[in-house]
Amino acid sequence: MTTEVRVRYAPSPTGHLHIGGARTALFNYLFARHHGGKFIVRIEDTDTERNIEGGELSQLENLKWLGIEYDESVDIGGPYGPYRQMERLDLYTKHAQEMLENGRAYKCFCTTEELEAEREKQKASGIAAPMYNGTCRHLSAEEVAEKEAAGLSYTIRIRVPENVTYKIEDLVRGTVTFESKDIGDWVLVKANGVPTYNFAVVFDDHYMKISHVFRGEEHITNTPKQLMIFDAFGWEYPRYGHMTLIVNEERKKLSKRDESIIQFISQYKNLGYLPEAMFNFFALLGWSPGGEEEIFTHEELIRLFDESRLSKSPSMFDKQKLTWMNNQYVKKLSLDEVVALALPHLQDAGLVNKEMTETEAAWVRDLVALYHEQLSFGAEIVELSAQFFKEEIEYDEASQAVLGGEQVPEVMASFKGQLEALETFDAASIKAAIKAVQKETGHKGKNLFMPIRVVTTGQMHGPELPDAIALIGKEKAIARVAKYAQ
Repeated sequence: MTTEVRVRYAPSPTGHLHIGGARTALFNYLFARHHGGKFIVRIEDTDTERNIEGGELSQLENLKWLGIEYDESVDIGGPYGPYRQMERLDLYTKHAQEMLENGRAYKCFCTTEELEAEREKQKASGIAAPMYNGTCRHLSAEEVAEKEAAGLSYTIRIRVPENVTYKIEDLVRGTVTFESKDIGDWVLVKANGVPTYNFAVVFDDHYMKISHVFRGEEHITNTPKQLMIFDAFGWEYPRYGHMTLIVNEERKKLSKRDESIIQFISQYKNLGYLPEAMFNFFALLGWSPGGEEEIFTHEELIRLFDESRLSKSPSMFDKQKLTWMNNQYVKKLSLDEVVALALPHLQDAGLVNKEMTETEAAWVRDLVALYHEQLSFGAEIVELSAQFFKEEIEYDEASQAVLGGEQVPEVMASFKGQLEALETFDAASIKAAIKAVQKETGHKGKNLFMPIRVVTTGQMHGPELPDAIALIGKEKAIARVAKYAQ
């Protein structure tokens, strides 16, 4: 790149960091790091009525948790601040005034009611996309002064150029064109003096020297409006790249109201997903490095990132792939790290004491070790290990079918006697006891192991059987087996 690469992620503090925002931030970050550039986080907080407490902090903290480190923002500063739009109002006001003076914008005194009535009128006449009809576009200076003297409030609208074709070479979509005739005179500054998004964003991008803008495809219709402002001041456009939609497994656009998918990064963090896995997963959500490999380190993704490989097709959020990928990362953790990941969830569920004795801590460590290979995320340990905390097991239909086998009473009677005779109740001794049952009863394979597993653990599948029974404990295991013995 001949000029310094400077890209930005510009969230509104109207909500917490969402899947779509995280992917946008990540692609901008990877692009910047790949090209040795800067990644900026800018807060677009002009929608003051919808801003939520903690929204800005959530965005920043969850970006950092994901490993998306930024170079400039509200918390660390930078040479092109301030990085909140509400702290840049003077900049927008100055340029709006300049546009009024050179005739590129005008004051609009139309009321909300008048605008709504005109919109409905256009809809009724069959116009699919109503636009401002230009009522105030041709007011004389005297008429404007008269309305201002009367104390009427006004917005500032751009005077959209006539018969202009706007063209960009989109980094994802190729050549994209827009016609000015399809866009009505839109509002630059609202009646309260606060700029609209499409007005403010141009000055932020220009003065922060943003070179490239990667954003979701829902922004593509905003692009011609922003190009008009760049043209009004004779400024060079940044390069744009509009990324495809994220869709759910039904191939429908992912909505924040879609309850089939966990939507916010903080929720994944709270469930015990690993940031490295989330980083890896989001990087492949609309981008491909080529080849079959899917597990990459942070550094590998930076090195491999190539904007020409951004997908032109919608990206499906595959929940199963995410849990699989997170499991791959969990497997690589040390046992101590997996215990630290899982323990808080056992404690929050009330299954394990917050303050544990050494014996209790050792038992929990052994419990988590059973599921180290199987665990997909921290909170899953509660469901996986449920049988170790129940006094009574509820057997499902498949388990009951196993327990209906004619050999079960004989196997259980033999196993009960073997367990009662054990002086040391550990996995090795239990394994020997099961072999003794096989020798005594003549039953082997599924006819031996499946009933023992179902009776003691309540599950058809699970970790190594002797290890599981050892953790259940001698007294509880014997009690469960006794119910099915002759």
